[in-house]
Amino acid sequence: MEVVRSNRKSSSKDVAVSTLPLYRSAPSLEVRLEDFELFAMDRLRVLKGISDGLSRGKKPEEMEKLEKDLWKANMKHPQGEDVNKDIISHFVLRLVYCRTEELRKWFLSMETALFRYHLGSQTSEAQRALMSEFKLPYRAVSNAELESVKDKLVQVARCIGSDTADAIYYKVPFEEVPELVAGRRVFIHKGYAYVAMHQVVSLIVTQFRSYLSKALILTNRKWTSTIREQEKDRLAPIVEALSTSYLGPDYSQPKEFAEISIKDIDQLAKTSFPLCMRHLFEKVREDHHLKHGGRMQLGLFLKGVGLKVDDALAFWKAEFAPKVGAERFDKEYAYNIRHNYGREGKRTDYTPYSCQKIISLTPGVGDHHGCPYRHFSEENLRAALARMGVGNRAVEDVMDKVRNRHYQLACTLTFEAVHGSSCDAGINHPNQYFIDSQKILQSKNGSEA
Repeated sequence: MEVVRSNRKSSSKDVAVSTLPLYRSAPSLEVRLEDFELFAMDRLRVLKGISDGLSRGKKPEEMEKLEKDLWKANMKHPQGEDVNKDIISHFVLRLVYCRTEELRKWFLSMETALFRYHLGSQTSEAQRALMSEFKLPYRAVSNAELESVKDKLVQVARCIGSDTADAIYYKVPFEEVPELVAGRRVFIHKGYAYVAMHQVVSLIVTQFRSYLSKALILTNRKWTSTIREQEKDRLAPIVEALSTSYLGPDYSQPKEFAEISIKDIDQLAKTSFPLCMRHLFEKVREDHHLKHGGRMQLGLFLKGVGLKVDDALAFWKAEFAPKVGAERFDKEYAYNIRHNYGREGKRTDYTPYSCQKIISLTPGVGDHHGCPYRHFSEENLRAALARMGVGNRAVEDVMDKVRNRHYQLACTLTFEAVHGSSCDAGINHPNQYFIDSQKILQSKNGSEA
């Protein structure tokens, strides 16, 4: 590819090779099964952090800082093998997210965003090397042609706060750089966009997205035809679980707030329960009964916030009393409560449900569990938010997130509206909501005192 510079001499020092992986082929490396899963989960934390940031409308400079912080926190390998971890984790998640159209769409968007941030930190020489890697067929602008459109290029540059005096330009079909066209950041003439060197990030990202989109389809075919059956006892269970994995603390044991008693629950439900748990609590008080799904969701949450097993038995027994006699309760319900606390059966210490798990539930007729932001009608959700004290403007913001299926962000906005405090980390678990709420309330009570 010919590159034309205006008023600039080339130097041998300009030659550079990019170290940014393009993920063209899976590495021929032996990977421990433990690393296979852990590397993928670390990368998933980065991608989900980027997704949350974009959904919350963070500015480009804020997103760049967020990506750097996420990458540093999750993708730095203790043995310094960062590149291997990067490549391995990408291909594992490609396998995880190739399986449905919805999964592919999310992974494609987040990996493309991640690639963009990494590409933006490369030198212009390294970016040119990547253009060669992709074998981009674009025609470079000749000196004569550059001179003929110079005035137009200067006008565009001034509009975007740039300078054409020392720039490199590529002539590209305008449909190849849709975001530059949409942002009116290029001069277009006879179907071609004149892309300055500092804008080639958009050019390369478009190629990367196109390549990855096709690669995900091919990976899906391989997964469906051979890999899933061959690895049904080893990799398949890991792959199928990763797309819905919760990546935070399990909250199986209360931490910051070690214990709550039955007498505290009513007040805590009003001040610190997320909507999903508040709704279940109100329903058990109203109906004196919950079906199994509701008992599991609320019961494990109460366990996680510090309700001891004896108090849990007393709470459920008292709530069910108008409809369920003591003998029937001990026979039909007490065992399951003790089981959740690891006191029966295999003595497993069950963990409270995460937001991802709750969102994935499918409540039936007469059920009250699940995520209100996903499962409530708009009318019921608006009424529930109003009862929590969420103002009209905040309700509209919440409903906007719900319509775009950002249910955890909707819960985060509810938290911020109720507490008058930001929650940059986002809400990922009902027990996290409770803990963060208690911290804010106790801090306010302390300052008032």
